[in-house]
Amino acid sequence: MKAAIYLTGRFLNTASVVAPPLARRVAYTLFFRPTGRAPVHPREQDVHAAAVVGRVDLDGVPVTTYTWGDGDRPVLLVHGWSSRGSRFAGMVADLLDRGYSPVTFDAPGHGDSGGSSTNLLQYERIMRLLQEQHGDFAAIVAHSFGVPCAFHALRTGLRAGHLVAIGGPAEFEHLITEFTRQLRLRPALAEHLRERSVRDIGVTDLWQRFSSTFEPEALTIPLLIVHDTEDDVVGVDHARRIHAAYPGSQLLITSGLGHRRVLGDPRIVGPVGAFLDAQAPTLAGPRNIPDGGPQSAR
Repeated sequence: MKAAIYLTGRFLNTASVVAPPLARRVAYTLFFRPTGRAPVHPREQDVHAAAVVGRVDLDGVPVTTYTWGDGDRPVLLVHGWSSRGSRFAGMVADLLDRGYSPVTFDAPGHGDSGGSSTNLLQYERIMRLLQEQHGDFAAIVAHSFGVPCAFHALRTGLRAGHLVAIGGPAEFEHLITEFTRQLRLRPALAEHLRERSVRDIGVTDLWQRFSSTFEPEALTIPLLIVHDTEDDVVGVDHARRIHAAYPGSQLLITSGLGHRRVLGDPRIVGPVGAFLDAQAPTLAGPRNIPDGGPQSAR
C-alpha cells in the first residue's frame, strides 16, 4: 500500500509539470474516492450477519444500511473514510445489551453500497434519511471522517441526545493536509484541491464551516471525545482542540490502539455505553459524567 501511495504521488507530481490539467483532474478524483472497499473482518462476521440489511436511495446510488435490536432508542454509528459500518461490531453488542438499537450504513463507494466516491454532504443526507426511518437518535457515535460529518449534521438540524466523537479531526482542512502529506503532493496541487472543492460543493467557507470546531455554541447535547495517543492518521492534538472548543465536554484518551483498533476495544466500548446511559438534560448543553465514567482530561 505504501509503495502504491508513493508511486501515485510521484506520478501526480510529474504530471503537474508536464500535463497540469491531467494531474489536477486525477488528484481531485482520488481525493473523493475511497482507497478500496474494506471487507468485513472475521471478528465482525457474527454481528454483521445478525443485522437487518436495508437500502436507501441517494440520487440513484443504493446505500446499504444495517440495524439491530427492537427499534427502541436508536443509536446512529457513522464510519470513517475507506471503512464500513461493520467496524462498529464490538460496540454493537454492548449497545444491544444496554437496550439500544444500533443503526449504521456503508457510505457510497464503501462496503456493500454502490457508487465510487462520496463527500460530507452525502453523509449528511444519508443520516437524515435514516432519521426519517428511525426517529430521533438517542446518540450518534462517529469515527474519523464521520466526526465532522456528525457535527455538521447536528448543527443543521439532525436530532440526537448525545454525541461521541472518536478519532476525528478538529479542522476539516486536515483532510487536504493528510491527503497531500501521504502523496507528498506539490503545493500547487493541494491548492487546486482546496479551490475546486469550494467551487464544486458551493460553500465559500467550506474548510471552516465543516470543521468539528465550527460554531460550538450550536451543539447543545453531551459530548464525549475519544482519541488514542498513537493515532497516526489524526493526531491526538485534534481531540484536545475539540475538547477546548466545547466547555463541559468529556475527553477520554487511550494508548496503544491507533486510529482503527480503538473502535472495538473494551477500553472505550464500556465507557461509551456508560456515557450514553447517563441521563442527559433536555438540550441544555454538555454535562459532567457521573463517577465511574470517563474523566475530563486537559
